[in-house]
Amino acid sequence: MENWALPIAMLLTSTIAAGFDGGSSVAESSIPTTLDGPFTPVSVNLEDEGFRGNAVDLPETDPRVVRRVKGFEPDQISVSLSVSADAVWISWVSGDFQMADRIQPLNPASVASTVRYGRLRNYLTFKATGHSLIYNQIYPFAGMRNYSSGIIHHVLLTGLEPDTRYFYRCGDPSIPAMSTTRAFKTMPVSGPKSYPKRIAVVGDLGLTYNTTSTVNHMKENKPDLILLLGDVTYANLYLTNGTGSDCYSCSFPNTPIHETYQPRWDYWARFMEPTISEIPIMVVEGNHEKEEQANGRTFEAYSSRFAFPGEESGSHSTFYYSFKAGGIHFIMLGAYVSYNKSEFSEIAVDRQGGGDQYKWLQRDLAAVDRTVTPWLIATWHAPWYSTYKSHYREVECMRVEMEELLYSNGVDIVLTGHVSSSRLRIVEMHV
Repeated sequence: MENWALPIAMLLTSTIAAGFDGGSSVAESSIPTTLDGPFTPVSVNLEDEGFRGNAVDLPETDPRVVRRVKGFEPDQISVSLSVSADAVWISWVSGDFQMADRIQPLNPASVASTVRYGRLRNYLTFKATGHSLIYNQIYPFAGMRNYSSGIIHHVLLTGLEPDTRYFYRCGDPSIPAMSTTRAFKTMPVSGPKSYPKRIAVVGDLGLTYNTTSTVNHMKENKPDLILLLGDVTYANLYLTNGTGSDCYSCSFPNTPIHETYQPRWDYWARFMEPTISEIPIMVVEGNHEKEEQANGRTFEAYSSRFAFPGEESGSHSTFYYSFKAGGIHFIMLGAYVSYNKSEFSEIAVDRQGGGDQYKWLQRDLAAVDRTVTPWLIATWHAPWYSTYKSHYREVECMRVEMEELLYSNGVDIVLTGHVSSSRLRIVEMHV
């Protein structure tokens, strides 16, 4: 498949001092920084097929993606952040998916959303409850199979101590159907000398054998946080019967709607569970998450499966939001929903919600306190600048609308995916 997730890592060393003066204090390191440059460019030909590596999807029979729990026991467990260090989201799935011409969705109210947690493995004194949902992927054409998810749970844990390890179990204790004990660590408190030590930045991950080496490399580097910059599973490179291709339009040019094979989401989440049930993951949408279905609905899997701090950050959206990780303020932007300055903008890809993201971004940037979060990092899926011809100027309209706003507010770093070259970066913060 085209999602080849190369096991390439780039170690970026950032010097962070109490003052934000462009590098007046430089930490000693054997790893070169941009201050030591300029360097002779080193590149490879991205058109070289040999560059893709082992881009073969994991089959549904692979033991790492098969369902290992019974009944309504928690499956596909993950952790994500809220806006600050004192809260995290725990998410999981109860029950199995359905894939058939006619589906009978599970009742979300039939299984409770409960997390028990604490600072000692055998003494989980705190309890939190949340909400649950299911989503469907429906196609109004004969011969296509429809999908209904298991029950997806999201629970917000609040009142946590920063930079602290917590143990937890999730599920429904009344069945009983509870997970085994897992652990996560909260982010450091926000401040100019307080940072997560390592952040893994990955895009276009998919579920190939390359994915396995990328994720293994990521885990070996023990990051405190994972940023996934879109194109999660590539379920939309499959027909509903499970037949896949590197190029959907090449192999299936006559389908009346762009099909997807939604079980790939379940396989991906099972494969990732050992990692993201303990290391928080923050996700933003890519083009492969659009996934059209009946009645013009899109992005249903993406918006349902992950927990986002949209309410907490004031965006009220799954497509764009912000959060803090120590002294960093992260802004996650949506490249596939309206990014126009107003609903009357001449530049538009989607009139729905015209101006909403831009106005939210203005408010969010205005509220950033650089004495508390000196570093301001923005991410989205498709880069504004790239010489890769397949995606050249693909989101030029977004750049025209938003670039000046980011510049004028002093954004320090931009992280994107989409262009199929370096897939993983481990960002190491030296305080």
